[in-house]
Amino acid sequence: MSSETDADGSPDGGYVHVPEGETPAGETPAGETPAGEEPVADGFGRKGWALTAVLFTCVLVIPGIIYLYPYAAGWFGLPFFATYLALPLVPAVLLGLVAVWSMTAATRDR
Repeated sequence: MSSETDADGSPDGGYVHVPEGETPAGETPAGETPAGEEPVADGFGRKGWALTAVLFTCVLVIPGIIYLYPYAAGWFGLPFFATYLALPLVPAVLLGLVAVWSMTAATRDR
């Protein structure tokens, strides 16, 4: 009868319908950490080190070259004013390439 309850106090026999792709309440989906637990660190990885190297180059190396050796691009045949146009393009190109590379690497797994 509908007025009877089970041992757990629910009249439906403890059955809970969970649509496909969803997880029942209180359970965590596969690949996710439960609430309150820290995810396991798996290291910085190749992508992290590549981004670190590019940021180091863009933030310290190129500005350092411009500051300490303003005629550095003159070794490659560029005049002084072209140096100030060409050297800032290096970080822009590097950051753009790393952004495209990391985005394609992130979506390749799908």
